[in-house]
Amino acid sequence: MEANPLLGVLLHAIGGLAAGSFYLPFRKIRHWAWETYWLVGGFFSWIVAPWVVAYLTTPALLDILRATPPASIARCYLFGVLWGIGGLTFGLSMRYLGMSLGYALALGFCAAFGTVIPPLYHGEFGSLLASTSGLVTMVGVLVCLAGIAVCGRAGVAKERELTDEAKRAAVREFDFAKGLWVAIFAGVLSACMAFGINAGGPIAALAVQHGTDNLWKNSPVFIVILAGGFTTNLVWCVYLNLRNRTGRDYLNPAAPRLANTLFAAAAGVTWYLQFMFYGMGTTKMGRYDFSSWTIHMAFIIVFSNLWGLAFREWRGTSRRTHRLIFVGLMVLVVSTLVVGGGNYLGKFEQQPAPATQATGDQP
Repeated sequence: MEANPLLGVLLHAIGGLAAGSFYLPFRKIRHWAWETYWLVGGFFSWIVAPWVVAYLTTPALLDILRATPPASIARCYLFGVLWGIGGLTFGLSMRYLGMSLGYALALGFCAAFGTVIPPLYHGEFGSLLASTSGLVTMVGVLVCLAGIAVCGRAGVAKERELTDEAKRAAVREFDFAKGLWVAIFAGVLSACMAFGINAGGPIAALAVQHGTDNLWKNSPVFIVILAGGFTTNLVWCVYLNLRNRTGRDYLNPAAPRLANTLFAAAAGVTWYLQFMFYGMGTTKMGRYDFSSWTIHMAFIIVFSNLWGLAFREWRGTSRRTHRLIFVGLMVLVVSTLVVGGGNYLGKFEQQPAPATQATGDQP
């Protein structure tokens, strides 16, 4: 299928909007502990939504999964388990840092590892630097990381300027030290999603062979990866339910159970949409679709920070700090244009396409 980087960037923007917004319905849940609503939302995002979307978009879905080499299934599932640990701690980073700072710090590490390691793993990083399009794409990646760094700097300035009372007024359980370590851990392991999509290349290839449109070929891949993520989160949340005696939340008559379930489901489905659009976007990015991960991270940070501003998480900070976060967001937007331009130039260069995390090639 012919590459269309502009459409790819647009699809990544929609996915970034979903990822940057998914936590909002959780804010409406009452009388449920974090582990309770995280697990309920996760059931919809890691099990229900992937199967529904794959069933609707992938002919002979079960035949494809049965025909997939067991080694590919195992690798996808393993990366999903590791990514699940990152996703679990990512939720905790929102809990301790808020949407703006939590997203910026965690996704900074996630973008760096998830973008650079796949071409290094395939031994193709040097070839990227040997072409104009590859150089432009890598410059875009560096610009993105610079924008993330600026957003992180703004978060540090916020930490210094606000009193503990002001910070907790915006984020009830604000704890910068704890949140920083959680965000670093989450960012590194969350990059395993990129590796899982890479490992799922044979599944995507089989999906295309069975008549799946190239735009939807990653749908069955997400079923396997997210099953691994669900396993991790199920174990941890049930453990917390038992330790904290919050298992009663599910049947607590004092809690608005139906409303809580609907809000958790909305959060879960919105969360899944990020990867649905991400998977679609990668099919449009051309030879350098490894840069999709950076674009995805950039848009998530942009939208999450806009929500953070809307919820006044930055209220009480100086004009300098406001300028920092604004500049950081603008740099991230520019980075997506640069990366998209690099991918566009790649359409006119006659070089072998590198194997990347979402092309359907063997890892």
